[in-house]
Amino acid sequence: MPFSTTLLEWFKTNGRDLPWRQTRDPYAVWLSEIILQQTRTEQGRPYWERFMHRWPAVEQLAAATEDEVLREWQGLGYYSRARNLHTAARQVVAAGGWPRTIEGLRTLKGVGDYTAAAIGSIAFDLPAAVVDGNVYRVLARYYGIATPINTTAGKKEFSALAQSLLPYTEASAYNQAIMDFGAILCTPVSPRCTSCPLAETCSALRTGATDALPVKLKKLEIKERRLTYIYIRSKGQTALHRRPAGDIWQGLYEPLCLETGAEGLPSALERLGWRDARLTLLRENVRHVLTHRVLLADFWLWETDDCPPLPEGYFWIEEGDIGNYGIPRLVEKLLEACR
Repeated sequence: MPFSTTLLEWFKTNGRDLPWRQTRDPYAVWLSEIILQQTRTEQGRPYWERFMHRWPAVEQLAAATEDEVLREWQGLGYYSRARNLHTAARQVVAAGGWPRTIEGLRTLKGVGDYTAAAIGSIAFDLPAAVVDGNVYRVLARYYGIATPINTTAGKKEFSALAQSLLPYTEASAYNQAIMDFGAILCTPVSPRCTSCPLAETCSALRTGATDALPVKLKKLEIKERRLTYIYIRSKGQTALHRRPAGDIWQGLYEPLCLETGAEGLPSALERLGWRDARLTLLRENVRHVLTHRVLLADFWLWETDDCPPLPEGYFWIEEGDIGNYGIPRLVEKLLEACR
């Protein structure tokens, strides 16, 4: 039985039951695809459900504020996805509806080749093959392809192969089938080869190369970045500021954040006019991993009866209102330590 036919037969009885598969609504499909970028399905599902409940149509999401969207996204990480989501919703509304071509879908903020193919095939039956981590893995192992998947040559080779295997009249089912196949059977670690309907013709299984494929070139060295957070508690208030554009967590809020470097904390406090601040160290060297860097953060608490002067951009809020602001997961850990 050919590769594609086998996948479709397997999918009929083994495909995952996911709520966004119960509809062809492009909004619901697009929302799921954006949420599931760099997020596991089980983690992303409740976010999709919350977004659909709060903003059941693209027009309602477009009418929301960026702060509202970031607050609802809190905990998922990679916050540029939330900002792109909001921008794309406004693009759709401004255009009077969803683009119905792959090229048109790619014009939406945050929608690349994979997401455009997923939305296009599932919502509009467009014959475009998806290529994501699951697809790379399945194709590399089955066909024994050692071309690195994170090179220009690799991307072209796998994209062409994926498109050649696509049954044009069943694009939606096939794309979902190969993604589920990679997520359920052909997993990164300990694939379930004994249960695989493609086992007899799989190149990697035949040659013992399952663990070696797909090939991925090593990324650039991950750099460390040190942060010092000071949570100020004064008369039931605390201080926040909104992170600027061009850095991590753009548009999210955080307490006072210092990158003291060689200056040291005492010198930084003196520069701020806080020479007499009595700080309590809550947690030290809290590790938080991002895509291209590792953050190491110290958490300090300053309880004072007198509201100190704040650096430019910071403002006072009632402590009980902090839940109204979108904050990074690292800051959530700080708040947990403060409680």
